[in-house]
Amino acid sequence: MRVTVIDYKAGNLTSVLKTLRHLGAETVVTDSDLALIENAERIVLPGVGNFAATARLDATGITGAIRAAIHKGTPFLGICVGMQWLFSGSSEAPEQPGLGAFSEACTHFAESTEKVPHVGWNSLEIRDGSKLLAGVEKGEHVYFTHSFRAPVTSNTAAETFYIEPFTAAVERGNVMGTQFHPEKSGATGLKILTNFLQWEPTC
Repeated sequence: MRVTVIDYKAGNLTSVLKTLRHLGAETVVTDSDLALIENAERIVLPGVGNFAATARLDATGITGAIRAAIHKGTPFLGICVGMQWLFSGSSEAPEQPGLGAFSEACTHFAESTEKVPHVGWNSLEIRDGSKLLAGVEKGEHVYFTHSFRAPVTSNTAAETFYIEPFTAAVERGNVMGTQFHPEKSGATGLKILTNFLQWEPTC
């Protein structure tokens, strides 16, 4: 299985690549090869840092290439900011649009006595029917580090509570995302990434 990993100069590439290779995937990294992206078998968009960094995806034409690949049915996984980018945008960088695969926007955690960013292990409340989270028990813990979060919607595959409920994983057809870092989430994260690698489109 070959996975194309997008490098937009803000992603957590090293640990993602190491984990995918550990699971037996062949990986190729690109920051500019649009044809490679459009014809990829699977695509992973890692992400850390500020949402504004996703502007590079637009500037290089990668956004259009990803959109074309998704339209063809290519399995796509966004991680952390990579998941947030699937939404319409984020209040972290209001001038920068997201892909818009999901119409809602990401916002900062509400004011609270709890620390932000949210860093650490929290449990998943998984909705039935998720392909990405198949075989993962409700209540399993995964690793988060973020200050902005997506709201809970009809496309939420799993939610987590920290200060307030938020989307921990999103899924619709071949488009999937995790706010947490599966590559840093032990056996549970490995199971989730294995599901992504083994998932086959139905059409």
